[in-house]
Amino acid sequence: MELIDIGINLAHESFADDRAAVIERARTAGVAQLLVTGATLASSAAALELAHAHPGRLFATAGVHPHQAGELGPAELPRLRALLAEPGIVAAGECGLDYFRDYSPRATQRTAFAAQLELAADCGKPLFLHQRDAHADFSAALRGHRGALRGVAHCFTGGEAELATYLEMGLHIGVTGWICDERRGQPLQALVARIPAGRLLLETDGPYLLPRDLRPRPASRRNESAFLPHIAATVARLRGETIEACAAHTTAAARLLFGLGAGD
Repeated sequence: MELIDIGINLAHESFADDRAAVIERARTAGVAQLLVTGATLASSAAALELAHAHPGRLFATAGVHPHQAGELGPAELPRLRALLAEPGIVAAGECGLDYFRDYSPRATQRTAFAAQLELAADCGKPLFLHQRDAHADFSAALRGHRGALRGVAHCFTGGEAELATYLEMGLHIGVTGWICDERRGQPLQALVARIPAGRLLLETDGPYLLPRDLRPRPASRRNESAFLPHIAATVARLRGETIEACAAHTTAAARLLFGLGAGD
């Protein structure tokens, strides 16, 4: 049984002291491949370095998260374009809109998102998408995307209408340990069986979103790819399928979307 963690922030400073051990624990747990998320220009470059250091096992995304939208002005676009052209970068993002935190002005977010949609179309890369409390503007931007719309609604926590919209658009749906939360995860628990096989992807979003029901809980409270089987087991149970079946279709879908080869 092989799993793919399609979203882990492995360049995050919390992994600085034991990154190699985290990668090895993932392998031991049956997580064959990892996508390292780029959320700023610097973390995208660091994610690419990790992908180059672990070819065929680690891959990277390159983009600017809406929280940091202000760092992506016209002068920075050539650098992001160059990153997206690099071997090892398999998706454009993490990009999108976040009106829940509003760490960047909404107009700035929309401008940065539009620029990244253009770059993704130019380079032919699928999108690694973030949306929180911005569904209308987010969906409108995607409907205006001039390329073939391919990508994943990363860390999906929305409701029935949002799920229907993203599936109608052709997006894949990324599910994290949020689904293991007995309080916040209940709406997603009720919806996960509606995601067709072939459109469902699994991710940790480590170091964030440690599953609340994980036992024993790590003292650091840090999430990592080795915990993806726990998430997969919850998803499989809620979908009424075996974990082996869940692993098979989510792994196949991730490899097809992001153009990954088989794991080592």
